Amino acid sequence: MNFEPLQVPDVILFTPRRHEDARGFFSETYRADVFGDCGLEAYRFVQDNHVYSTERGVLRGLHFQLPPRSQGKLVRCTRGAIFDVAVDIRSGSPTYGRHVGVELSAANWKQLWIPPGFAHGYVTVEKHCEVIYKVTDYYAPESDRGIAWDDPALAIDWPLSKTDIILSEKDRKQPRLSEISPAFHFAI
Repeated sequence: MNFEPLQVPDVILFTPRRHEDARGFFSETYRADVFGDCGLEAYRFVQDNHVYSTERGVLRGLHFQLPPRSQGKLVRCTRGAIFDVAVDIRSGSPTYGRHVGVELSAANWKQLWIPPGFAHGYVTVEKHCEVIYKVTDYYAPESDRGIAWDDPALAIDWPLSKTDIILSEKDRKQPRLSEISPAFHFAI
């Protein structure tokens, strides 16, 4: 498994190896020892989520959970392709308000590690996408929060126009980053 730190520290792109033959392929999509080699041994996954989106342009996010129920996520796309984004929302962080965005697809087989303290979202760039992600804490509706996907201060260059975006009612009403109280604090 290869791993690559991205422009915002603590967000890591993993690429599992695929062993292919005439029957198909085999891939280890998660290994605790490799995760530990990246300094992430403190994280333990407790839940897997599987999301299916029928249309191109479905945008889910930008979501996070408040401490003490914050979640780290290991995200992969097993069908189709998505543009996946992580936004640093840790007050005091040198990269506060900055984001990274990468394409995750069934073809490139990459996975994105998003630690607690980041808002997460993605948009489908193809029809019929399936996304599977592991989380480090259970879903807690009372801790569920979000920020606006189109907050101008974030300047996220989504690969689709605003008119092509399909949102849930919840995501239409999310506040801007400047309108939320700091919930995460950067620690060296």
